[in-house]
Amino acid sequence: MSRLVVVSNRVALPGESRAGGLAVGLLAALKERGGLWFGWSGRNAATSGELREQSDGSIRYATLDLSKADLDSYYNGFSNRALWPLLHFRLDLVDYDRSKREGYWRVNRLFAERLAPLLREDDTVWIHDYHLIPLAALLRERDIGCRIGFFLHVPMPSAELVQALPEHLSLFSTLYAFDLLGFQTRRDVGRFQSWVRLFGGGRVIDDDTITSPDGRRIRTSAFPIGIDTAHIARQAQAAVGNTAVRALRQSLQQRRLAIGVDRLDYSKGLPERFHGFERYLTRHPREKGRMTFLQIAPVSRGSVAEYRTLRGDLERIAGHINGLHAEADWTPLRYVNQNYAHRTLTGFYREAAVGLVTPLRDGMNLVAKEYVASQDPEDPGVLVLSLLAGAADELRQALLVNPHDLDGVADAIATAAGMPRAERIERWQAMMQHLREHDINRWRRDYLQALEGG
Repeated sequence: MSRLVVVSNRVALPGESRAGGLAVGLLAALKERGGLWFGWSGRNAATSGELREQSDGSIRYATLDLSKADLDSYYNGFSNRALWPLLHFRLDLVDYDRSKREGYWRVNRLFAERLAPLLREDDTVWIHDYHLIPLAALLRERDIGCRIGFFLHVPMPSAELVQALPEHLSLFSTLYAFDLLGFQTRRDVGRFQSWVRLFGGGRVIDDDTITSPDGRRIRTSAFPIGIDTAHIARQAQAAVGNTAVRALRQSLQQRRLAIGVDRLDYSKGLPERFHGFERYLTRHPREKGRMTFLQIAPVSRGSVAEYRTLRGDLERIAGHINGLHAEADWTPLRYVNQNYAHRTLTGFYREAAVGLVTPLRDGMNLVAKEYVASQDPEDPGVLVLSLLAGAADELRQALLVNPHDLDGVADAIATAAGMPRAERIERWQAMMQHLREHDINRWRRDYLQALEGG
């Protein structure tokens, strides 16, 4: 079995929190066969490029420091102010600054320069996400011939949207250097294949194969990412006695809880969700006072203007809802920017009769899956899920909604709140069975088998 080399923007170093399912899955793969995890160190240094190395058992970690200028152009700039909005269908928010694009390429070249000497001929290299799109092509330029795969964790937009990005051809055609391109859903595969056919100069051979303009064959497939289902179920059950979970339960005073947990980001549809909950209060007046909605939204990228604006909008909307609908002993909407430990969040999920996961666009959305996995099998809650999240392709027993349709969201909340226990259990069991079968370990095994066996 060949050595596995994982490459990502950030690295889960020994001793750091590894609550995320992706880190758990990748570490399990690295432990199985020994390997290397390469990426940015998380350090902001005077100059870019210093390589830091450490080992933990059979896993070697190699990380690079980045200067503030490189970090601002590569990560804060082109990755998160151009590619992130583009890939989430938000052309109105794309930053077209050429210098940021040049910084993105500069850092990817630096990654290739430092990584190439560490690679062996028979390695299997697995590169992750939009930060590192050109990396395989840059490695090929350095005569790296081993198998290289890519996985895009976020959505793939339509070809016409990609076309709006300056120099889109030079960027996205670098994906032809990979042996396997993995996406979250078949829709994402189809959108990329459309770009190949319309703008990329390549050909679509079948559902899983394209060729580059020079005839190189590349496999393109969907690998929906999973969660550590069994672990989250155990963790949620154990969290029932957690101090924070008990305090939340007592504060509800027998009212039902609806919960949303999202990073503070415009892709998550939080203003629309708040308005949808308000519409629930007005369309279903008999329900008034019976449910409390807790939205947890830790601040991310707080220095970016769009995120500051979003935070201000949410505070204003929350104040409006509570000012109009609150009573002396009941606040309908609790909006919290605090971070909670993952085990506490799973306890919160278990308490919630309704899980609200309504992004405007999401590659997968693992909160949806974690909410389901956290439920009490004897009295599960109901998931209200956006049709525009990748998870909707798998969790068909959720109440699926268009997040822009406020009346539809409102009615789904009411349906969830009033759903009989037998129906809740039936829906939950079907989703839970799927999550057990398609967990994070199944995801990485399927991907690596496709990469190495293709």
